[in-house]
Amino acid sequence: GSWRMRGELGDGYTESLRSVYGEVSETADHVMYWWHRAAECVRSGQTRRFGFITTNSLRQTFQRRVITPHLTDPKTPASLVFAVPDHPWVDATDGAAVRIAMTVAEAGTHEGRLLRVESEEPGDGEGAAKVELIERYGLIHTDLTIGPNTTAAIPLEANSGLSCPGVKLHGAGFIITPERARELGLSTVPGLDRHIRLYRNGRDITSRPREVMVIDLFGLTAPDVRERFPSVYQHVMDHVKPERDQNNRGTYRDNWWIHGEPRANFRPALKGLHRYITTVETAKHRFFVFLDASILPDNMLVNIASSDAFVLGVLSSHIHVTWALAAGGTLEDRPRYNKTRCFEPFPFPEPSEPQRTRIRQLAEQLDAHRKHRQEAHPALTMTQMYNVLAELRSGETLNAASQAIHEQGLVSVLRDLHYDLDRAVAEAYGWPADLPTEDILYRLVELNAARAAEERSGLVRWLRPEFQKTSASQTALGVEMQEEDRTPVRTTRLPWPSALPDRVRAVRDFLLQSPAPVAPETVARNFARARTPEVSAILETLAALGQAKVDKGSYWS
Repeated sequence: GSWRMRGELGDGYTESLRSVYGEVSETADHVMYWWHRAAECVRSGQTRRFGFITTNSLRQTFQRRVITPHLTDPKTPASLVFAVPDHPWVDATDGAAVRIAMTVAEAGTHEGRLLRVESEEPGDGEGAAKVELIERYGLIHTDLTIGPNTTAAIPLEANSGLSCPGVKLHGAGFIITPERARELGLSTVPGLDRHIRLYRNGRDITSRPREVMVIDLFGLTAPDVRERFPSVYQHVMDHVKPERDQNNRGTYRDNWWIHGEPRANFRPALKGLHRYITTVETAKHRFFVFLDASILPDNMLVNIASSDAFVLGVLSSHIHVTWALAAGGTLEDRPRYNKTRCFEPFPFPEPSEPQRTRIRQLAEQLDAHRKHRQEAHPALTMTQMYNVLAELRSGETLNAASQAIHEQGLVSVLRDLHYDLDRAVAEAYGWPADLPTEDILYRLVELNAARAAEERSGLVRWLRPEFQKTSASQTALGVEMQEEDRTPVRTTRLPWPSALPDRVRAVRDFLLQSPAPVAPETVARNFARARTPEVSAILETLAALGQAKVDKGSYWS
């Protein structure tokens, strides 16, 4: 993985590789540099074809950004002529469920053989599994599918600025118990309640909340913290700063009292909401829940800045989950929810007001039912409920353990709520409730294209217009809202590197952090001494290499 390259291969090798192959995103896995080089050789006629075994993360966004330019070049394209998107590997010594992908490519435009695992069971000896494969033939897309091309869907302005991962701490010392929070002054020191908050990560959502808290000093300088909250200052200095001092990134070392990724651009979207929607980025079951606005989410949660149960209902429906499973990638054997591919391009329905009200009612019931069952049975987890729900849907006979969970979670009621919600959302789209998976995906890809065309003509079906319209105008002006009072202020400008490769990386990192498409002048204004023409040239290059997307003069990653 990209995050392990420095530790495994050394700083010198990693920097040299990224410098030579600047067109490959630094977020791509190491193997993708080899994939890129092999594709260059095939497209230039230096070799006939190539094949790789990689992890199945090949289908994820950061890896597809390497593949897409080679498969979509209008003059000298390459094609996948054989692929297996997800196949078990031999048992890993660390117990990880390693899954691999296989890809073979050659020059030109060709259809190919796609093999998918239909069933698998443990094999005899050496940890190899016995698998049954089914084969399809056709044009293989960059996400290793044949059929509806979900990778062709583009982010919609209607969904912009509303989704973001939670904070990335880069310091375990930020996490504290409620008892420690009280020792530091929570409930006795004025204003500290805004900076020590409840905290949730993926396991808190799929299992049971740990009820831990997190120190969040975003918006404060170190002198501010020392003056206003000296006990907190000392705690962070003792328990976070030593770890940050060892970090290779200068901004992390210098700003040691603030989370490594505090999601500054996303916080205005949450301002004023009493709750928001979240889902676990990598999980066996795809479900969405409301979290109270007082809770700060972890980096492994993907968050939607909406308190509207209509949005929760559509996201929880079979139609959206089908899209998310097809458009997102996987980690080992668990589906991933990538906001760029799963949420931002997803076309929401345009229902009548009675239809919208019905979806809201069902979503509120769904969210309340699950929470009430967990309150009544503290050991009951969401994963357990959805495991049993899957068994009910498949018609399996429940064993004693599943039957106990069924009773505690009232899982038949959960099934009925999802069934009614699925039908209500399908009705809002004007579609039959029993569409096959492929038909759902074809329709969503077509609807995405239609909505994108509408947006190019000026019609945007904003999901949260009261916030997004204001946010869009502020983005155009290069301003964002202050944390405390939402008055417009200029963002703190980032340093503009002296070397061109570093500037390219800085612009690319800025796009990755941006919650919405941005204009070149907006990007330039966020860097000290950056000039718009130079930034425009970098953005155009990134777009040409498939590492950024562009529409109407705005760029996004």
